[in-house]
Amino acid sequence: MTRTPLATPPRTAPRPYQSYTYAYPHKTAYRPLAPRPALKDLWAGESRGSLSLYMHIPFCEVRCGFCNLFTRIGAPDDLTGRYLDAVRRQAAAVRTALGDDGPPRFVNAAFGGGTPTFLNPRELEQLCDIAEHEMGADLRAVPLSVEASPSTATTDRLDVLAARGTTRLSLGVQSFIEEESRSAARPQRRSDVEAALARIREAGIPVLNIDLIYGIDGQTAASWRQSLDAALAWRPEEIYLYPLYVRPLTGLGRHTDPLRAGRDWDEQRLRRYREGRDHLLTHGYEQVSMRMFRRADAPPQGPDDYACQTDGMIGLGCGARSYTSTLHYSFDYAVSMREIRGIIDDYTATDDFSHALHGRHVDEGEARRRHLLQSLLQAEGLLGADYRLRFGADPWDDFRSELDVLTARGWLRDDGDDLLRLSPEGLAHSDAIGPEFFSPAVRDAMAAYELK
Repeated sequence: MTRTPLATPPRTAPRPYQSYTYAYPHKTAYRPLAPRPALKDLWAGESRGSLSLYMHIPFCEVRCGFCNLFTRIGAPDDLTGRYLDAVRRQAAAVRTALGDDGPPRFVNAAFGGGTPTFLNPRELEQLCDIAEHEMGADLRAVPLSVEASPSTATTDRLDVLAARGTTRLSLGVQSFIEEESRSAARPQRRSDVEAALARIREAGIPVLNIDLIYGIDGQTAASWRQSLDAALAWRPEEIYLYPLYVRPLTGLGRHTDPLRAGRDWDEQRLRRYREGRDHLLTHGYEQVSMRMFRRADAPPQGPDDYACQTDGMIGLGCGARSYTSTLHYSFDYAVSMREIRGIIDDYTATDDFSHALHGRHVDEGEARRRHLLQSLLQAEGLLGADYRLRFGADPWDDFRSELDVLTARGWLRDDGDDLLRLSPEGLAHSDAIGPEFFSPAVRDAMAAYELK
């Protein structure tokens, strides 16, 4: 149906690049839980019929200048072995907490990081064994996505991943231009990137994703097109286009003039985004979200950008988060290398994983916001009937003010149906739209968080 916006004063359009809403609430809104709830109590009564499994490996061979992920450089003194032992202990504790009343059924799995392929082939086998033998996930029967870097996408590692059921390999290329890679503090040779892509194709993993970044210092329309064409030459099933962010406590964040993040840079990134989007659309790709583009003939991989709308998430590893219907929880969060090292050391020394330590309770209002956000930021949008079925209310009644603003800006399509979908410009501004839907309580918690 067609909606007529209320006569509300239009808000000034926000800057387009604020934050990537890949999860809501963000970890900076988490706090230490007191008392610490037992996992068996958290999962009592929760549905176990459609779970996701995420296993986090917090190690990289180098930390990119733009990275604020939970990861450290290198792993001295058999740290990876001790880390996997801790993951096994955690998995056993989680599986015990889930109980045997309706055994868990996993419908997808992912190994992320960090760089999971930092692990050697034997350790990758151990990681898969933990998923299968401790958690009961059949990796050969569900979509399994693994992240990798060019230098760690070696033949022996890829052979293990292919044999254990990997259906999607995501390679963090960022740029095929060596000067741009150095500018982003991610030095790499194009020949090494191309060799890694050849090995991935030879391994026969069904879906290849290539990550590219726009907004790098010195990047031009021509060099951006060059990277796009270099990626397209491999006919990847998926391509992700990420805007460069300069965040506090990251390599670039320490050394870049803050004025670089001004409106001129916003406009530059928007130009690169539109150029990249249009180029991919003309080469047979469909837009799934602001970042994700899928080749039209690519095999399906299950739900896109898994949102855990009504299902749960089991996260293993000290950088992973888990979701029940009422609590999101994880271990402590940090960005600086010193703090991350301390958290990893504490994790590897932990014997008792039976309680949740840090998290945030999700009430009905937050669940509605999360459902709307995780749907609206996808190109296919949110079907009003699905929202009403789950919450017994109309999304326009719950979020009329925010949706009216999007409509006034031309960021919300008005197709006269029951579908809430962003316009092309709305998708382009996804990183501004997400934060506008955050609740006051989550905003306050994020603002009060002290980065470490």
